Amino acid sequence: MTIPKIDAHLAKLKARRKLWLSVHLYLGLIAGAILAVVGLTGGMLVFYQEMQEAINPELAMVSTLPKNRTKLQSLDDIVAAAEKAKPQGSRFFKLYYPRQSDIAYKLLYFVRDANQVNNGDGYYIFVDPYAAQVQGVQLWHPHDKYWGRPFVSFIMQLHWCLLLGKSGGIINGILAVLSIFSLLTGLIVWWPLTRKFKQALAFKRNASAVRFNFDLHKTIGFYSAVVLLSVFFSGIYFNLPDQVNVLIKLFSPIKRPNAFSSIPLEIRSDPQAGRQAISASEAEAIVQKRSPAGKLWMLIAPNNSTDAYKIMKNEVTEVSRFTGYRDFAIDQYSGEILKVYDRGTGSVGDAFLDWQWPLHSGHAFGWAGRILVLIAGLACPVLYVTGVIRWLQKRKARKKMAVMAGD
Repeated sequence: MTIPKIDAHLAKLKARRKLWLSVHLYLGLIAGAILAVVGLTGGMLVFYQEMQEAINPELAMVSTLPKNRTKLQSLDDIVAAAEKAKPQGSRFFKLYYPRQSDIAYKLLYFVRDANQVNNGDGYYIFVDPYAAQVQGVQLWHPHDKYWGRPFVSFIMQLHWCLLLGKSGGIINGILAVLSIFSLLTGLIVWWPLTRKFKQALAFKRNASAVRFNFDLHKTIGFYSAVVLLSVFFSGIYFNLPDQVNVLIKLFSPIKRPNAFSSIPLEIRSDPQAGRQAISASEAEAIVQKRSPAGKLWMLIAPNNSTDAYKIMKNEVTEVSRFTGYRDFAIDQYSGEILKVYDRGTGSVGDAFLDWQWPLHSGHAFGWAGRILVLIAGLACPVLYVTGVIRWLQKRKARKKMAVMAGD
C-alpha cells in the first residue's frame, strides 16, 4: 500500500469518526442530564438496605439483643404483632426477613379500602424478631405522591420513574436505550486510529485543564463501559419488560411471567370447601423442610382466595454461587409445594432474564459487584459534566477561530 493510499484511508476513517462524534454528542445532550440523575440514584440504591437502617435505626435495628440470638419468635407471632399495629383498612402484602441478627422484620401493608382517605398507601411495620414487638410504623409508599416520602423511597421513585409514574418509567426505559447507543458511539470515537491503546487510556502529564477534562471523560467512559452496558440493558428490561421479552423470544423461548416474578401466573391455590388456609409459619416450615439450604429473604402473602404463598430464598450455593435464588409457591390450603424455581435455570432466555436483577444491583458478585455498580452509577454524572465541558470548550474554540479568520 502506498503512502497516498494510507493517507486516503486515514482521512476516510477520520470523516467517519466525525460523524460518530456528532451522534455521540447529541445523544449525550439528550439523555445525559437524566442519565446523570438515574445513574447517581442507582449507585446509591445498591446499598438501599444499609441506607434504610442508617437513616432509621430506631425502626430497622434491634436495640437490645438477647444472648441467644437463634431463638427468634415464630413467624405467626411476628405477623400477629404487625396485625395489631397495622393502619386501618390495610392488608398484609409481603415480609422481608432480617438479613442480620440485629435487624428487625419488615412487613409491608397496603391500605385496600375505598372508604379510607389513605387508600392505596403502603406502610412498613418493623417488628423485633426476638420479642415480637412492633418498633414502629413508617409510611413508605404514599399513593400517587412523591413528596413527603422517606428518603430511600423517594430516591427509588426518582431512579425508576423520575417521579412521573408509569409514563416516567417508559421514558426512563427509552433513555436507557439511547444511553447504550451513546456509550457505544463514545467507544467508537475513542478507538485510536493509530492503534496506540496505551496512550489512548493515559492521562497526559502536566496537561492543561482542557486536556485533563478530555482524558477524564474518555478514561472513565472506557473503564465503566462493561458495567454500564449491563446496567443499562437490565434497566430497559425492568422498565420495558414486554418489549424486551419480544426481543429475547427471537432467540429463545421464555416462561418467566414478568420482570419481577419467576412464578407463573397460572400457579394457583385450590380453595376446597371447608378447608382453612395454613399460616405463614406453616408455609415457612414446609419450605425449610423441603430445602434447608440458603437464607429466607422474602415471603409474599396470598392476596385472595386463589393466590399461593410465595417464599424466596437466597445464598443457595447449589443453585449458583453468584445468584443463588430459589423461589417456592405453596398452596395456601393444602400446603403442597406447587412450584420450585431455581433462578438462572430453564431456557437460555429464562436464565438470561433471571440474571438481570443480580447484575443490575451488583449482587451477582457480592460486595465487589455492588461496589462496581456504585462506581458505574457515580460515573454517569461525571461523564455528563465532563462531556458538556468538552462540548463548551470546543464551541468556544470554534468561535475564537471564526473571529480570528474574520480579522
